Amino acid sequence: MRKSIKVLSMLILLMAILYLMIIPGCKQESGKYETVQAPDNLFDAEQRLKELGIQLYTPAPPVANFVHAVSSGNLVFLAGHGPLKPDGTWMTGKVGRDIDLEEGKEAARLTAINLLSSLKAEIGDLNKVKRIVKVLGMVNSDESFTDLPKVINGCSDLLVSVFGDRGKHARAAVGMASLPFGIVVEIEMIVEVENE
Repeated sequence: MRKSIKVLSMLILLMAILYLMIIPGCKQESGKYETVQAPDNLFDAEQRLKELGIQLYTPAPPVANFVHAVSSGNLVFLAGHGPLKPDGTWMTGKVGRDIDLEEGKEAARLTAINLLSSLKAEIGDLNKVKRIVKVLGMVNSDESFTDLPKVINGCSDLLVSVFGDRGKHARAAVGMASLPFGIVVEIEMIVEVENE
């Protein structure tokens, strides 16, 4: 009898320990438990840019009759941006002919920095970003080049690095016969921001 009580006590203690270890990190939904991650709003995008050594800048005026960003409700629509370098010149060339995949990815990453610069100019603080909703990536590519998604990963990877899960987005990556000024990529973005 004492042995049974001791075993039962040990089982109850073990169950209590497991309960205390598992339940605080879970929530119940539809009768199941699922893991809950730390709130993504604790991810400081401004600090993350500093950690990555990325400095944003004041965007140059648009090159034609449009604006860099338009806010409508809690969405910000960013116009097509290209890989404008800090010295004011464009990264140009056709991926698969003039430049390789890695150079294409670098152009997409640089374009993401340009998009974030325009976004910050529009909303003031990147921590207001609730979600990167959609990215449309256009690649100036040779018709035989088919790794278009890998090029646009240069943009997508940076967005996820800066915003965490809030940076994960729907996306299209398409090839183009040409782009303005012969730039490597042009990327548009839609962003959801916190309500004021």
